[in-house]
Amino acid sequence: MYKNEFDNYLKQNKKFKSYMFYGQSIFLVEQYSLAIAQSFGKNDEIEKLYFEDYNFKYAKDKLLQSSLFSSNNILLIKVEKKLPKKEVDTLIEACNANPDSTLIFACLGDSDFKTMEGSFSLKTNSAAVRFFQPTDMEAIRFLEYEAKLLQMQYEISALNHLYFMHKNDLALCVNDLKKLAILDQLITINLVDANCFGIGAINFEDFLHDLLSGKDIGDNLSLILEEGMNEIFLLTQVTSFVQQLFMISSYARTLGQPNPKEILGFVPPKNVWEKKSKLAINKKPEVFQEILEYLLNIELELKTSKITDQNSYIQASLRKFTVLFR
Repeated sequence: MYKNEFDNYLKQNKKFKSYMFYGQSIFLVEQYSLAIAQSFGKNDEIEKLYFEDYNFKYAKDKLLQSSLFSSNNILLIKVEKKLPKKEVDTLIEACNANPDSTLIFACLGDSDFKTMEGSFSLKTNSAAVRFFQPTDMEAIRFLEYEAKLLQMQYEISALNHLYFMHKNDLALCVNDLKKLAILDQLITINLVDANCFGIGAINFEDFLHDLLSGKDIGDNLSLILEEGMNEIFLLTQVTSFVQQLFMISSYARTLGQPNPKEILGFVPPKNVWEKKSKLAINKKPEVFQEILEYLLNIELELKTSKITDQNSYIQASLRKFTVLFR
């Protein structure tokens, strides 16, 4: 199931015996995994098996045997690669056999977890939830939610600024919110600039703007990838940026002056919005279709072809992009 469907179950206080969280957003996978674990018991009642610590026999015995010291037997397992279906099925069965047990898988990374997902269903009182990268609007709403939990006073423009500063990395944004909360002040853009520092040597928003403007992005592209950005994640961010430009362009051509609140659902920093809207209006509508088709073909190649060097492939493809669409 997807996040929205699972959130509806949460609103209804529906609980399962076993959970599997996976998908594009590692941040959401980890957030939901821990939140669900904590909803079943205290932190000292949660046993965590991370990566190389995972042992099938130990996990099975743990789920079958109730704890001597508490009524909750919660096992949170983090994995980077899919586990054999037989093991997953057995662990779910063991969890169902013990009324005190709860099993949670946090599946991280780009591995194909489809075979694991098939083991989770209502029949086995289990749920598999797939997360996609949140849209900018969803991310800003999440930051608002976190800020309210921290009892912070904030300007929405400051949260937008923090989000773009950290290249849309929610984990870094939340960490900085916790630091800013200590100041016990109204959170403004100036306060963010004075106390927070964006990651990497390259401003990602500027990189996207240069790419769509047909400028030479070779050196900056190499630095972004050297900093550890995943090739497919980079491509999805470029596609998302182009989709935003298309929405701005369409709005301007049909309704006039583009309204960021109506188009994006939030108001970006003024300088970001002005550059983005100017770039969008200068692109012809038919060009957006060509660009999106080009980007989707690259993504299809990366996900279905046996490309051994994805780094070189994405660099060559995006350099070609600047020539084709300048």
